[in-house]
This record gives sequence, structure tokens and C-alpha cells, in this order.
Amino acid sequence: MLLCDVTQIAPTLGGAGDAVNASDREQFEEFMTSRWAGLVRLAFGLTGDRWLAEDLAQTALASAYASWWRVRRADDPDAYVRRILINASKRRLRRRRVREQPAATPPETAVSDPTTMVDERSALLGALQELPPRQRAAVVLRYWEGLTDAQAGALLGCSGGTVRSQAARGLAKLRASGGLGPDDAAPRQQAGGTR
Repeated sequence: MLLCDVTQIAPTLGGAGDAVNASDREQFEEFMTSRWAGLVRLAFGLTGDRWLAEDLAQTALASAYASWWRVRRADDPDAYVRRILINASKRRLRRRRVREQPAATPPETAVSDPTTMVDERSALLGALQELPPRQRAAVVLRYWEGLTDAQAGALLGCSGGTVRSQAARGLAKLRASGGLGPDDAAPRQQAGGTR
């Protein structure tokens, strides 16, 4: 569910949102509705925070709406919007300037769920948050989103080889993480697997 109508906030971003006609707006609304869950999932993988993930997804969609004429003419509008989201996430990290220190153990969740899947997911998310941002992005794009090295490289602005090396380093750190057991949820596919 969308928290607000991004078509209302897009003109405040300095784009051409107010010039979007009714048929373009309808086309964008269909695009936005069908892509929302995937964008939130990607943002959640990058941030580990559900609410921040929704904020980033809304920011990406608002920016896409502000320049919808350019997005819809792109070779791959989904990749274009994913790139907007990744850039918004990077800007968020640059603005903060405070170096985060990961906790020794992931914080307890407010709702305790005894199932093993939830515990494994929490451990994996905690371990992901300990990775440097580029390694985290490479691992999330390759193994969470299932993108190829070339697709992930295009989104991150680097080569497929850089994505493979960042993903390999990230996977090595995840496997060495004390929070993940030998059978936990670290991706099992090798970093150079799908190209």
C-alpha cells in the first residue's frame, strides 16, 4: 500500500510533474502500483529498515513521476527507477556523515516469533547491515533481486567484474559472520555464477 500519492509531491521535486497529462498519469499510476512491492523489497535489502525502505521507494517513484516522459522512453524503465532508488539510498548515506557502528548482536525485535525462518532472516539482515554499502548493494542486487552481473553493474555504475568481486567479498564476510550458522540463509550461489 502506498503511503501517499507521489503524483502530488512530484512537482515539489523540481521536475516536470505538473506537465503530465491525464493519460500519462494513468500510465504512471499503473506502473507505480505494479512496481511498488519490488522497489520496497530492494530498498529493504539496502537499508534493513522497513519504514526507510518505503520512504526510499516513494522518493524514487516521485522522481520517476517528475520525469515520467524520460523514464517511459528508457530502454528499461524498471532499471531506470531502480537506479533512482539506489542513488537516493546513496544520498541518504552521504547526508548522514555519521559512521555507524554495528552492534555486537542484532537488536531484538519487538514481536518475538519462535519460527526458525524469522530468526534466520533476522540474522541475515543483521549480517547484511555489517557489510560496506557497495558490497551490500552487490549482494542484494545479485542474490536478493536475482539480477545478472551486467544488470547490477549498470545500476551501480560499475562493470560486471566489479559486481562479481564486491559480491564475492560480501559473501565471504557473510559466511564468516558469527551470526550466521553453516546452514543459514547466506546465498549459496557463487559470486561469478550467472552472467
